[in-house]
Amino acid sequence: QVQLVESGGGSVQPGGSLRLSCKVSGYIDSSYLKAWFRQVPGKEREGVAVLASDGKTRYADSVKGRFTISQDNAKNTLFLQMHSLKPEDTAMYYCAADNELPLAVGLSPHAFRNWGQGTQVTVSS
Repeated sequence: QVQLVESGGGSVQPGGSLRLSCKVSGYIDSSYLKAWFRQVPGKEREGVAVLASDGKTRYADSVKGRFTISQDNAKNTLFLQMHSLKPEDTAMYYCAADNELPLAVGLSPHAFRNWGQGTQVTVSS
């Protein structure tokens, strides 16, 4: 069982920055994926960024060059640093984690069993 708790969401103007955090606890294998997803009402949850246990990452095309996924192993915390935020980045952001998944499925919400409760990000002037 893996527990995840997000924080760091809020309201920001276009062009601004936010850093989301996700505290991860429970059993994490030596081979894992940790990821960020987002969802707006009426739309399917979409993958934003994923980090594998070997350090490899993948990003959605819409956030490449603006968002960075990272983690602090000592604090068991996953981060999503977001820069140059746009109104279309407005969504509920969720972190997810699971063991023994290939990076190729890391942006698919259907691959993950363990989810946080979400944190809202609103980008508006």
